[in-house]
Amino acid sequence: MDANEIRKKFLEFQEKRGHKVIAPAPLVLEGDPTTLFTGSGMQPLLPYLLGEPHPLGKRLCDSQPSMRMQDIDDIGDPRHTTVFEMLGNWSLGDYFKEEQIRGFFEFLTEVVRLDPSKIYVTCFIGNEKYGIPKDTEAAEIWQKVFEEAGIEAKIAEIGTASEGDKRGIKPGERIFFYDDHENWWSRGGGCESTPIGDPCGPDSEVFYDFGEDLQDVDKYGLAHPASDGARFMEIGNQVFMQYRRLEDGSFEELEKKNVDFGGGLERIAAAAIGSFDVFKISLMKPIIDKLEEISGKKYENNTDEMRVIADHIRGAYLLAAQGLVPSNKTQGYAMRRLLRRAILRALDLGISANFLAEIVPIVAEIYQDLPGSILTHRESALETLLAEEKMFRKTLNRGLKELKKMARVLSEPISSASGLEFSSTSYAGPRAEPSLWDEPVRAVRNIRVENSNHFTMPRETGSATRALSGYDLFKLQDTYGFPLELSVEECYREGIELTTDYVKEFETALKEQRERSQTASKGMFKGGLEDHGEQSIKYHTATHLLLAALQKLVAPDIVQKGSNITSERVRFDFNCDHKLTPEEKSAVEAQVNEWIEADLPVVHDEYDKAYARDELHAHGQFWDKYPEKLTVYTIGDFEKPVSREVCGGPHVEHTGEIGHFKIKKEESSSAGVRRIKAVVE
Repeated sequence: MDANEIRKKFLEFQEKRGHKVIAPAPLVLEGDPTTLFTGSGMQPLLPYLLGEPHPLGKRLCDSQPSMRMQDIDDIGDPRHTTVFEMLGNWSLGDYFKEEQIRGFFEFLTEVVRLDPSKIYVTCFIGNEKYGIPKDTEAAEIWQKVFEEAGIEAKIAEIGTASEGDKRGIKPGERIFFYDDHENWWSRGGGCESTPIGDPCGPDSEVFYDFGEDLQDVDKYGLAHPASDGARFMEIGNQVFMQYRRLEDGSFEELEKKNVDFGGGLERIAAAAIGSFDVFKISLMKPIIDKLEEISGKKYENNTDEMRVIADHIRGAYLLAAQGLVPSNKTQGYAMRRLLRRAILRALDLGISANFLAEIVPIVAEIYQDLPGSILTHRESALETLLAEEKMFRKTLNRGLKELKKMARVLSEPISSASGLEFSSTSYAGPRAEPSLWDEPVRAVRNIRVENSNHFTMPRETGSATRALSGYDLFKLQDTYGFPLELSVEECYREGIELTTDYVKEFETALKEQRERSQTASKGMFKGGLEDHGEQSIKYHTATHLLLAALQKLVAPDIVQKGSNITSERVRFDFNCDHKLTPEEKSAVEAQVNEWIEADLPVVHDEYDKAYARDELHAHGQFWDKYPEKLTVYTIGDFEKPVSREVCGGPHVEHTGEIGHFKIKKEESSSAGVRRIKAVVE
């Protein structure tokens, strides 16, 4: 039974038990600023678990696609994924432990046909401090269920997971009691951190045994269900919400008790085929097969790379099919990060050309059974992903060349030796204050150095690469649009050492750039700004887009004849021999908004005047009056920009910060000069 069949059978099974099938929530929840993505099956149901009545009744079920970017650095092992699907069923004050436990066991053994002798379970050991008893009720139900299946089910009291690592499993044991770090649910975690007033309770987790030979005893200790080793994999968790925490910190039993069940579709599918590797299930294997075909390499020899690519493209497709586009903010940045990591790993496989066109249709076919209520942009998903791949290839090639060039420039002679060893601790970096680039900076801090505590940088005898600093990496981002995170990953892959304080240095450079931008608009480059507030800066960048749109759609020889920018509007004068038609105004406005929605990067650097004019073809009006060194702002792809102008700033860092652009009036300013007044909303 493949994963799509398991999803279908689960919903049919729950319907027969009186559950109403509810539509899954989108991965990006509207109006929920507390989380980037839907991270669990119960997240959209939380209001109803907290007491609000659900319009469809007390028995509900669904299959909820979920995403957890905090697991991104674990991708590459056999069981972690950023995207996963949770099979869920809920009882809102209806049935409780007996019906839930029996129902899930029946589904696993009679519908999916898992071997019951390979199923192990855990229960809550209780907490004396708070007067919460051991969950003997759940354990006794499990004993009866196993006995009816002809399986001995002794009970073991473990306590902590670390105690389990030392103790292991005794013959006949199948039900294991753990503490609140393993078998207690609340929105705050364990008993101590359960929020006042919240419902909470014990849970009973279900594990599948893939075989004792998979346990690495030297690394993880003896095998038991809560071990980090590979013998057992959790495939489902049944939360029994039977308590509420009171003002004095104690707990009382609820009159109306709830059940919240979540089962990992990918993991149940892995158990169904008897493989601990979730990348061999039907939701993943077709992607892996295509990667083998494209690269000419075998999965068994390239598991890390192929797992990352398969997981990340799968996640990016689901986001694109739900209407998200890559950007440098929040969810859009996470999507961009998934795609770029996948493309970088493809390089490791020798895939240097665009390849998403061969992979994404496979992912789309895999997920054709997901409802259209969440995959509302299936038709445009491929186009979205291909556009990002094309853009990143240019950024990647340009950034990699410059990164290696920097490394060569910083090389110096040393005594003859075969190589240098650098400590991986140079990647740790100090803790720095959050900035506008907090997401990518945080991502960099979480980069792991795999499999060793140091690495050797091969080189030619007589030279070595000194450490690149955070200032160097900022230059790559600011000039070439090459993100910090990718610079760090590439330095690791290329054996280029970074300074210990590279994160702090990067953030310092970013701060200094903002300070320069706030003062650079004085004098001839003021650009018509009356102040340097956030809204005026948005309008200033919008004028660059407006000029580019006029040149593209009305006449290529249009130049700026003047501007006045306040925090409330922009007034822009330009040469034109006719009044703009309604169609021209509409097209210009739409083009500006298209560029804004694309969240294009806005970068700047200082150049020699001749280079800016003759090589970069920057737009400028007073070349004979400009100094020999001047600042050029580029919007969009560096090689084929939307706009490139001589300007002193300040500007936004990405066009997506501007807002919706609207032309309010177009009128005559003087002979041969027209004036546009516009706002951003």
